[in-house]
Amino acid sequence: MEGIDLKGNPHHMERSYWTSRTFLIFLTFCAMATVLLWSEHRAHLLGVLPYLFLLACPLLHIFGGHGSHGAHGRDRRNPSDNERGQP
Repeated sequence: MEGIDLKGNPHHMERSYWTSRTFLIFLTFCAMATVLLWSEHRAHLLGVLPYLFLLACPLLHIFGGHGSHGAHGRDRRNPSDNERGQP
């Protein structure tokens, strides 16, 4: 029996992975696992939540966007300097 060439078939359309049956089954499995894990481990996860907020504080301080660090004090001018014509 010869192999079927799907590329040569003009009626064959390749589907994206995101709209395939495999992805929908995987998404359903993930949703079921999430519901089951949440119902079984809710007390553990909610008990750790305050510590996660405390951990988030230093991480946000280190990795959070503080704006441009190179402009500290450089462009601070007194508003009255513009009135006097000083640069």
